[in-house]
Amino acid sequence: MIKVILVDDHTLIRDGLKSLLKSERTIQIVGEAENGQQLLELLETTTPDVIMLDLNMPIMDGFETLGHLQQKHPNAKVLILTMLDQESYVHKVRSSGAMGYVLKTAGRDELVHAIKTVANDNSFICSEVALRLLNRVNSEGTTVSESNPKGNNPELSKREMEVLRLIAEGYTNAEIADKLFASKRTIESHRQHLIEKTKARNTATLIKYALQQGLID
Repeated sequence: MIKVILVDDHTLIRDGLKSLLKSERTIQIVGEAENGQQLLELLETTTPDVIMLDLNMPIMDGFETLGHLQQKHPNAKVLILTMLDQESYVHKVRSSGAMGYVLKTAGRDELVHAIKTVANDNSFICSEVALRLLNRVNSEGTTVSESNPKGNNPELSKREMEVLRLIAEGYTNAEIADKLFASKRTIESHRQHLIEKTKARNTATLIKYALQQGLID
């Protein structure tokens, strides 16, 4: 029996996962947490085989949680379950000790396979992300960096470019979310990701960088 702890700030997601895995006799949900802080408290009394961890959570998000797990529970086997599909996040969490990365769009069979793979001390990346990584390596298509002669730009997705342009135009996260039909938290994640990719110190330097590099007009 593989003992699993679910860590996600949405009750609906946790309930959905429990329902999804209920028929899998080899997997048992032994605990739940709404954020990293609750997880660390839970680990004082519960020892799981796999921790299914969301990245975007309040109080203590998945990235910070991974840092604490490396220090306090270095043997913990972590499977990231998230909506964030940026390649940089995959590399970041894997370097922080996560063994698996699955998108919330994955099907039941793939999720079960991911849990079993990580429980057996093996790495796992869901097919959607793995295919994207493979395509990027093999692709001869043009990225933002390649198409821009002004030099060494990070690769930005189409949605990141949309968010960047709206940031430069002075829109708030809430306003951008309305325009792009996304949640405010999703836009906040895009903004943070843009700052990380461009190595900008804050939004102001992000805009300055984007203008200098010709990413926006």
